[in-house]
Amino acid sequence: MFLRRIARPLMMMAKVKETTGIVGLDVVPNAREVLIGLYTKTLEQIKAVPEDEGYRKAVESFTRHRLKVCQEEEDWEAIEKRLGCGQVEELIEEAEDELKLIGHMNEWKPWGIPDDYECEVIENNAPVPKHVPLHRPGPLPEEFYKTLEAVDTGTLNAAISSSEKKNPENSGEVQAQ
Repeated sequence: MFLRRIARPLMMMAKVKETTGIVGLDVVPNAREVLIGLYTKTLEQIKAVPEDEGYRKAVESFTRHRLKVCQEEEDWEAIEKRLGCGQVEELIEEAEDELKLIGHMNEWKPWGIPDDYECEVIENNAPVPKHVPLHRPGPLPEEFYKTLEAVDTGTLNAAISSSEKKNPENSGEVQAQ
């Protein structure tokens, strides 16, 4: 009885998330502490990447921001609201994935490619395996190519006026642009 009187107000104060609403994503009761630990570890591991690399700059930037928010806010709802990147459990998964990626990037070292390196270019007519879907856009209208050529040659006004003669109902729209 005594414990209930003391524990009930404490339980009412602490907002406990019952579910994430995402199948397979469990609630992390101490998400703030987990995030602070992951972000701190990320900032330590990213130091292995050269300072002038864009990847390092981007990771440091958003990780510092997220770490600052987690340190300033006590409540998981406030963290979610300020970051606007999903639930804290999703942020934990993202931070864990980023740590894995940092390890891979340090192994692969994509920044160590020499300037004179030439990569193989695969043209569209190369054979594509059957399991890979083909997502090729349809052909562009002939009018697009005519307009593009007119822009290149500097005869765009002539192309517009000839278009107005063919379609007088659209001439007001062309002039307004």
